[in-house]
Amino acid sequence: MDEYPVQLAVEYPDRDLDRLTTLLRLFTAIPILIVLASVSGSSSWQWSANGAKGAAFAAGGLLFFGPLLMILFRQKYPRWWFDWNQQLLRFSTRVSVYLSLMDDRYPSTDEQQAVRLDYPYPDAARDLNRWLPLVKWLLAIPHYVVLFFLEIGALLVVIIAWFAILFTGRYPRGLFDYVEGVIRWGTRVAAYALLLVTDEYPPFRLRP
Repeated sequence: MDEYPVQLAVEYPDRDLDRLTTLLRLFTAIPILIVLASVSGSSSWQWSANGAKGAAFAAGGLLFFGPLLMILFRQKYPRWWFDWNQQLLRFSTRVSVYLSLMDDRYPSTDEQQAVRLDYPYPDAARDLNRWLPLVKWLLAIPHYVVLFFLEIGALLVVIIAWFAILFTGRYPRGLFDYVEGVIRWGTRVAAYALLLVTDEYPPFRLRP
């Protein structure tokens, strides 16, 4: 199986999770959601398993039109734009992991914590088709449809995991792997269609 250039993994917490912060997760997350909204330019936040939906087109959030125009007309992807998008996506993913109860450590604005999200900096002239960014959003529609149902499933799984953690202190591994897979899938679609860092079409799979 070929390795997709966008790799995401969430470290499984093989320990008892904090029951109190799990119980109150929607409330304890409010301060970091405010921080995320302030850097994403979004006036509201909608929970999403892929971590990018809430900020994708927000002013000051993930940069989309700038890289698109630079790839189209100059065949360049400015490094600082790439770094900004990567760091913001990592941060928003840590927040999503926290909301999904997969880690009870409060999301850091800069440390990786349990989330490992990596993809290479592209040589736009060599690695990226200059015209493809114009239609990537259209080509990704099948993924949006699948992700809609996967994220509904992920929300139900998180609710089940909430009860499991409250009673046992543990996040069932099968449920954890499913939510991790949905986040991974959504992140790859965001990297392809919004961040424009790869032209390789995202695979239809939850696995790495």
